[in-house]
Amino acid sequence: MNKSSAIKCGVTPENISALRTGEVFVFGSNLQGHHGGGAAAFAMRHFGAKWGVGVGMQGQAYAIPTMHGGPEAIKPYVDQFVDYAREHPDKRFLVTKIGCGIAGFRPDEIAPLFVGCLALGNVSLPIEFIHCIIKW
Repeated sequence: MNKSSAIKCGVTPENISALRTGEVFVFGSNLQGHHGGGAAAFAMRHFGAKWGVGVGMQGQAYAIPTMHGGPEAIKPYVDQFVDYAREHPDKRFLVTKIGCGIAGFRPDEIAPLFVGCLALGNVSLPIEFIHCIIKW
């Protein structure tokens, strides 16, 4: 079986302006939870992200820190998210292009961290991440 035949995840919409009940906006943060710009600020203004909370579920948002090192430093937080998503099949997680804005990473650097999401039917990934994972 090849990777593309095992894909159960969805594709995150390019622009998310509202969430349905049960949907969660997954965004890149910093460990301090200073949501001053990008998707983090948007999550705080619209989806209940809390200032000072840099990791995990808050309101209708889930923070994954991306500003404290390279992909190897981000990986444990992505793994924590994958476990959380697996444990909460009642929620639909819309992963944004975390790490690819203010943090400055390319999709091919971050996407492989999310390989565990391909088999989860309650997670959506950016199409760029899916393409990078399939090539990886």
